[in-house]
Amino acid sequence: MSWNAVNGSKEEMPGTSWEVPLTAPHINHETILVPTPIKIPPHPHVPIEQHQIAQIHPHIPQPPHGMANPYMEHEINQELAKHGWKSFWSKRENRPYYWNKTTGESLWEMPVLKPQFDPLTDPLGINHNPPPPQPSLQLPVKRRASDEGVGSPAAKKAFIGPWDLDFPTNVVIFERSPMNIPHPHPIVEAFRCNLCNKLRQCYHELCHARENVEAPKDSFNRWLVERKVVDTGTDPLLPSQCYPEISMSMYREIMNDIPIRLVRPKFTGDARKQLSRYAESAKKLIESRNASSESRKVVMWNVEDTFNWLRRTIGGSFDDFQDRLAHLKEQCQPHLTETCKESVEGICLKIYHLSTDYAKKVKDKHLEILKEQGMPEPNYHSVVNTARKVWCYPVQFSTLCPRLPPVDYLTDRDQVLLRFQRETFSINTLHLQKLEYLYRLSCFDDKKLEHFLTRVWMLLKRYSAYLGNSNTAHRSQMSLPAPVFECLNKAFGVTFECFASPFNCYFRQYCSAFPDIDSYFGSRGPILELKAVSGSFAVHPPYVEELMEASIDHFERLLSDSIEPLSFIVFIPEHRDPAPQALLKLEASPFKRKQIVVPNFEHEYRHGYQHVLQRSEWSVKSPHETMIVWLQNNAGNTTWGPVDDRVEALLDAFRPGRERERDRVELLSPQRPTPGTPQPETPPAPQTPKQD
Repeated sequence: MSWNAVNGSKEEMPGTSWEVPLTAPHINHETILVPTPIKIPPHPHVPIEQHQIAQIHPHIPQPPHGMANPYMEHEINQELAKHGWKSFWSKRENRPYYWNKTTGESLWEMPVLKPQFDPLTDPLGINHNPPPPQPSLQLPVKRRASDEGVGSPAAKKAFIGPWDLDFPTNVVIFERSPMNIPHPHPIVEAFRCNLCNKLRQCYHELCHARENVEAPKDSFNRWLVERKVVDTGTDPLLPSQCYPEISMSMYREIMNDIPIRLVRPKFTGDARKQLSRYAESAKKLIESRNASSESRKVVMWNVEDTFNWLRRTIGGSFDDFQDRLAHLKEQCQPHLTETCKESVEGICLKIYHLSTDYAKKVKDKHLEILKEQGMPEPNYHSVVNTARKVWCYPVQFSTLCPRLPPVDYLTDRDQVLLRFQRETFSINTLHLQKLEYLYRLSCFDDKKLEHFLTRVWMLLKRYSAYLGNSNTAHRSQMSLPAPVFECLNKAFGVTFECFASPFNCYFRQYCSAFPDIDSYFGSRGPILELKAVSGSFAVHPPYVEELMEASIDHFERLLSDSIEPLSFIVFIPEHRDPAPQALLKLEASPFKRKQIVVPNFEHEYRHGYQHVLQRSEWSVKSPHETMIVWLQNNAGNTTWGPVDDRVEALLDAFRPGRERERDRVELLSPQRPTPGTPQPETPPAPQTPKQD
């Protein structure tokens, strides 16, 4: 099935892998055809004198070739001529038009005179004799100027919103085999996410019970992302087959909060209290643990020295307390780390083993449902890439979808509520329409949208379990603002997002974290499994060091293997205390073409919970600087190189308030959809079957 059949548009779009095999290297040829003016000789029936007059006076309208000048005289009757109408010939449209010298009105069709009546005795014009009926009479059509673009009207968006889902892909990849895993099921998804929430709670309890510290904020979310970099298991959410088993990300974050979590104090008094608390906590920890005599001696001596300094120091400055804290941590932290190493590693192993056990339970639950419906167990083989080059297309399943139960559907002002098994999720109506549009484009096994609402509920459930209830978890889902994406597409040919979700994607081509559920809405799978040959990409990863480092290594391999235009524009926070390994790799990359920094609080991002917030709350100012790095091969630099004009346009698109200006323009002059294109419609509320 072609893409045209999916979206109902007559515009030619690149097909999927089974349509457009690319045997030759993919090279974009741009050719501009310039029409050459041709001087047409005068017609033999036209006298020479008239032709000479036409050359001397080119502004006088001329009759068409092969027609004599009396042509215009017979087209206009006396009544029309009396009112100032004349007929002329349009060389552009190759047909006559009519112009009124009195009013300046220009029409394509023969003008129709209004009936005459006395305004005093018959002001409404209802007592005069009606004109004789004229068969197939059409209303005059106003003649439009050439600069209005009648011949080539501007393309209209099929779906209006703070994104652009109409851009076709310019990305070519190596074809990959479909996923041989079972389709998501709402009962299994609820079971999996509940186990994930239970695992998150267990992590918080272990940190508090064993180390007497609160679990680092969003540490569990980063652990899920970091584990998926090395995970070879089959569960899309829970890590189940990782090596090494101990996550260095989780280990490092817990160890940084021992003995207490340090924050940047605002006042001098807070700095003094934090120094005292650190010294007291270090003393308690070293006395309660089985530490070596050397570690105990060093920690106790530094703690006592710090207490003596606090007693002697009265009226110390903010910097004095901060410097003393840095000195105390430098002396004590290695010994505290050595003392707590075995305990912290035990926490990491405990969480991983529980995750493996939960993943096995989810798999058994899924196979049980398949067995009840008479479906075989899938082979769970991994995705295999071939040597065939194809246009990028959404991830596909090789297995059949089981019967899915319906969900309850309820509208509430600008939001929609979806409920299944007494668990309700809300989503903005605009985002639900966006998901429907992506679903129509990408889901080939449900053309009647029978499973659409059920799969949207599973999507909301998955991301709710992944992000948790933290107020800062949305940062991993923050996206670039719409003006930046518009500039990236216009200046650098970007049509693909390497890190996105169905909720926050701007283009319909994107990679995401969960290929099983996101694939229904256009996901191309994980970025580390995408074997791209050519194209232009926007890279805005979540701040997980292991993922960023693995992604940069992956991009450099793709750039070195391809001779076709390939470009990656990377956006990452510029943290230098200390600088992460991924940032250092970016700066030292042989494919780096340019590097700029956007100052903090002078640019905005889009909120990670945009699909449930009001539109006025979407924009969030960035508290940190953002580094932008262009990674391109030679062909990519030739096609989409970061020249000064393009870079200045990108920096201007980052200016705060640009998205609000864009929304205001759309509100004042919205684009109307092209007739014949499929429009997202709110699906009817499915009826829940009655229980017998």
